[in-house]
Amino acid sequence: MTVVRYQGTTLAMDCTTAREILAVAAARLAEAGVDSPRLDARLLLAHSLGVPPDAVLVTAGIDAERLDVFEALTARRCAREPLSYIVGTREFFSLDFEVGRGVLIPRPETETLIEQAMREFPDSNAPLEALDLGTGSACLIVAFLVHYRNAQGTGIDASPDALAWAKRNIDRHGLSGRCKLLKSKWNADGAFDVVFANPPYLTKEEFANSGPEIRGFEPVAALVAGCDGLSAYRAMIPQVARLLKARGRVFLEVGTGQSAAVGEILRQNGLDLLSVVPDLAGIARCLVAGRSR
Repeated sequence: MTVVRYQGTTLAMDCTTAREILAVAAARLAEAGVDSPRLDARLLLAHSLGVPPDAVLVTAGIDAERLDVFEALTARRCAREPLSYIVGTREFFSLDFEVGRGVLIPRPETETLIEQAMREFPDSNAPLEALDLGTGSACLIVAFLVHYRNAQGTGIDASPDALAWAKRNIDRHGLSGRCKLLKSKWNADGAFDVVFANPPYLTKEEFANSGPEIRGFEPVAALVAGCDGLSAYRAMIPQVARLLKARGRVFLEVGTGQSAAVGEILRQNGLDLLSVVPDLAGIARCLVAGRSR
């Protein structure tokens, strides 16, 4: 039998199996208030060992060096650093994206924008021009370009940190020849068939009441948009109206209860709200708009 011993100052026990190691770590994570302590412990141990999560419990042996790594990662998670920052990646639309400090972590609800774009543009061979405003990790533009092989993309962001992560992800998915990045707030040049935007839309109060992972680690500028959560839409939508082709479509992510207000901003700028699409939780999440006719 392989005996794994760990004398870390916080685990403070002899561990004979990976299951015991996970149980102790999960207890610590639960005490720290982590929502999914058992799952997070398993993912952190898998990352420490360099094995898939489903292989953790059958790992033949775990040396002290790997356990020290696991202990350090567990301590970071107990401090409520987001799991995605710790392991360095996040899945979005079945693709892996590198993430870390300075960039917003992709959320599952944002996949609604890609799903709706695929419905609006069913021909995956179409030579579309796509723009991603506030690209962040580039998850939206990369997911779109992976599906639309003849499309060209542009991602813009005001944050140098975000642009650095976006470049890594564009290179990771072999898209450097089809996607360019620009440092800008909301401005771009050209005309586009598809415009994506997942702007900041939390109010200051919502941000103050969010979890410690969000408040303490993710970039505030990518999350908060003034007292009412709408300032980014007011600044961005006039630019969208200028950049959108006659038959183009814009796909906007919105926060809970914001669809009517953002729809009015679209209307004031000559854009028609064509549909309001819920995410998997039933929350109105994606607004689809086009030029008024």
